[in-house]
Amino acid sequence: MFDKLMAAQQKAEEIKKRLDTISVFGEVENGAIKITATANKSITGVTIDEEFLKNADKEELEELLLTAINKALASAEQVSQTEMQASAKDMLGGLGGMFGQ
Repeated sequence: MFDKLMAAQQKAEEIKKRLDTISVFGEVENGAIKITATANKSITGVTIDEEFLKNADKEELEELLLTAINKALASAEQVSQTEMQASAKDMLGGLGGMFGQ
């Protein structure tokens, strides 16, 4: 039983490392602002189009940045949940023998 729990913990660590390698994006205004993040919800990049920046005011920029960041984080959450669900399914299949199934 202990071996299976250790394997499950190791699998969780592997998933976390894999999520660090998956990039997700959030963008607004047809790509004028682009946010890049990992599936572990770490922001790794912010790109703002020069032309857009010249014409945007502070409030508009702040609002659109928030929207783009939230889109990127929502995508990260979706990818993370999908990965975790797939892993849980695999782990539960392996733990079935612990309960006499």
